[in-house]
Amino acid sequence: MSKTVMIVDDSTTLRQVVRLALEGAGYSVLEGADGKDALSKLTGQKVHLIVSDVNMPNMDGITFVKAVKQLPAYKFTPVIMLTTEAGESKKLEGQAAGAKAWVVKPFQPAQLLMAVSKLIMP
Repeated sequence: MSKTVMIVDDSTTLRQVVRLALEGAGYSVLEGADGKDALSKLTGQKVHLIVSDVNMPNMDGITFVKAVKQLPAYKFTPVIMLTTEAGESKKLEGQAAGAKAWVVKPFQPAQLLMAVSKLIMP
């Protein structure tokens, strides 16, 4: 059975790149266009990992991660922040919200897949 990863990013192109890399590695993929959209799609199904952008309209990534961690079904779901933000303060804010890893764009798909395989829950 394949593991499910949710990608949350307001860039359609970026979601496609990440989706192709993940599907190529055998994962199933759910997509959210921003934090609000992604939250509306988390309806209790098993999601093994979330990859989220930080800067998005409607609901940014940090607010989204905090909201996800309030949901009992997703409280322990690991989150990777995929972002252009390389600043220490943003990283700390992300970690405080519950993000487990921080991948800076532009990224290599192989680099992201390594982070995913390290964090994904059995």
